Amino acid sequence: MQFAKTIAAGLVLAVASAAAQDAAPPEPAKAAACFACHGTGGRSRLPQVPVLAGQTSRYLYLQLRDFQEGRRSNEQMSPMAQGLSKDDMRELAAYFAAQKPGVQGFQPDAERARLGKAKADETLCTMCHQGGFAGQNEIPRVAGQQFDYIVKQLSDFKARRRTNDAGNMTSVSNTLTDADIQNLAHYLVGL
Repeated sequence: MQFAKTIAAGLVLAVASAAAQDAAPPEPAKAAACFACHGTGGRSRLPQVPVLAGQTSRYLYLQLRDFQEGRRSNEQMSPMAQGLSKDDMRELAAYFAAQKPGVQGFQPDAERARLGKAKADETLCTMCHQGGFAGQNEIPRVAGQQFDYIVKQLSDFKARRRTNDAGNMTSVSNTLTDADIQNLAHYLVGL
């Protein structure tokens, strides 16, 4: 009987330990300010505002730092980032990275998405953004992102209004037509 109790106690501890390791980071106090635009848990419903949920932690941290240091500019985000410490940025990035993105309300056009996939294959997008466009390290997750946000970012890279990358996106976006950008957005939203 004692052996069974010992085994049961060991199993409870193992499950509790595994659950603690898999637990999402707690919601940082400063996350509430993000929810106004980016939605609860970072699941934005505003077309021009990116989904933060499921984004790579490293990418989120670097973007906050770039807004704070002026390498990236946005009338809402630049002032929001000013008061954040490095620890605040790390906590926010870890929190949003651990959230589930949810489903977008935008319905992509199947033909445009097919053309977008062909363009993504041609320009080798998955070399950086990885399979499924889930992102890696400082490369963002673009799968399931807001349609309008994708179009704006690709257009901004193409026009050199956004330059806070190593030049890769500026180089790639210069090969894209406006139709290519729209098609890519249809493809990526549907992933």
